[in-house]
Amino acid sequence: MKPRILLRIVVVLAALGYFAWSHLGKPANPAAARSATPIPARATEFMLGTLKFSACELPQKKSGATTSAFCAPFSVPENRAAPQARSIALKLALIKSDAAAADSDIVVFLAGGPGQSAIETWPEIAYAFAPLRRHHHVLLLDQRGTGGSNPLTCTPDGKQSPPGMDEGFDPAQMDARTRACLAAVKQKADPTQYTTTEAVADLEALRQALGAPQFDLVGVSYGTRVAQQFTRRHADGVRSVVLDSVAPNEVVLGEDFAVNLEQALKAQFALCVHTPACSKAFGDPYATLGKLRAELRAHPRDFAFRDPVSFQAAHRQVNEGVLAGLVRMFAYTPESAALLPLSIAEADKGNLAPLVGQAQILTGDLAGLADSGMQLSVICSEDADQLTSRPEDAELVLGVAMIEGLKSACAIWPRGARPDDFHQPLSTDKPVLVLEGELDPVTPPRYGEQVVKSLRNARLIVARGQGHNVIGRGCLPKLVGEFVEKLDAKALDAKCVDTLGPMPAFVDFNGAAP
Repeated sequence: MKPRILLRIVVVLAALGYFAWSHLGKPANPAAARSATPIPARATEFMLGTLKFSACELPQKKSGATTSAFCAPFSVPENRAAPQARSIALKLALIKSDAAAADSDIVVFLAGGPGQSAIETWPEIAYAFAPLRRHHHVLLLDQRGTGGSNPLTCTPDGKQSPPGMDEGFDPAQMDARTRACLAAVKQKADPTQYTTTEAVADLEALRQALGAPQFDLVGVSYGTRVAQQFTRRHADGVRSVVLDSVAPNEVVLGEDFAVNLEQALKAQFALCVHTPACSKAFGDPYATLGKLRAELRAHPRDFAFRDPVSFQAAHRQVNEGVLAGLVRMFAYTPESAALLPLSIAEADKGNLAPLVGQAQILTGDLAGLADSGMQLSVICSEDADQLTSRPEDAELVLGVAMIEGLKSACAIWPRGARPDDFHQPLSTDKPVLVLEGELDPVTPPRYGEQVVKSLRNARLIVARGQGHNVIGRGCLPKLVGEFVEKLDAKALDAKCVDTLGPMPAFVDFNGAAP
């Protein structure tokens, strides 16, 4: 598996997917009178705590459109043990509530990755926050090392190298690429200071600067790790927590990637096998995938195609590792998973265009994550010493190359500090709503089941037929809004979630069978 793909997949898998969401809350007693956040309805400037916010426009990627928001300068020491040394300017934005006088608690959106920008992600998930914004402001903070907060880009000029899929995993190449990335990052950052623990300290410093409101935390994928760690360290500042596609504290990021993908693929392909039209068209897609993997392992294929985003001619060598990365990307959402049986069947016939072309679209917005050292600062500090390669995973679709690559990279990357209780389960009385997708290839429902065991006021909702990141699916935005409003996850009427289900597999390029 090529190093660049490895880095991108790590982000996505640990991630990512690559969506993140947020929430707002209210006073500890739902029946108590709410205090309003004092922001005049037509204000262009206002103070919250000690921070002065001014009207700003947030650019949207690959678009001339912008998002209206309020921004404020906010800086923290890079190393809290040396506060007089380098400081980091953290980029933050406030999305105003639709209400004339919003509730005093603030919804905080914790993005995935590690490496994703909350501010850049907002336009993609803003629709899911409509019920929350009726009474709450939404706070977007780019975690240190991401977006506009001193991003740990691997190229000195910040320009991303284009995503590619033409290299097999080579330890020497991985080492060389890691050393080059580290040299670039060290020009402007100490990579040992860009951990979840430091991000949690930043968020608490921001809360204090805002006047110490309570937060309603909403994390997605890696963002759930930040939410759990913040709740453990600063429980007084938390009113409620939503964990979408949760990674339990106990989980070593990366170790279950191969098993989780395998289980999701088998479940997704079983839906095809038990659907007459799909079964007739493709037989057993899992068996076809195994056959294709074996062929690409023995004889990688050179493939020329036109990039569906740039329309430029492109060339790739597709091998077994590349195939694993492509399949992983497709498995993230019901829409892309519905294309997998057809795409695999076409690839088996020699036509790689559907598989490679669609993957270029799926990974387009993640190209920046592949050029970030943020994931290494997090995983190498928090998980690498416990990461072990399991021989029984070698024959799975994802295999062990990713784990071996991470271990190789983390042997080079400097490691930050990790609290002794970092990997202990979160135990709290705070109201917690856990959301999982039934077919999530990264954070499966058993992760949600594991997390709620140690929570005394929590509920798990599993969205049938869905993949990674589900907060925007069906009626879930409404349920999340009700949860934040009433702080009673167990009282939610979640029958509406039962209307969700998997998308029927495409039997040809016109769509699924009628």
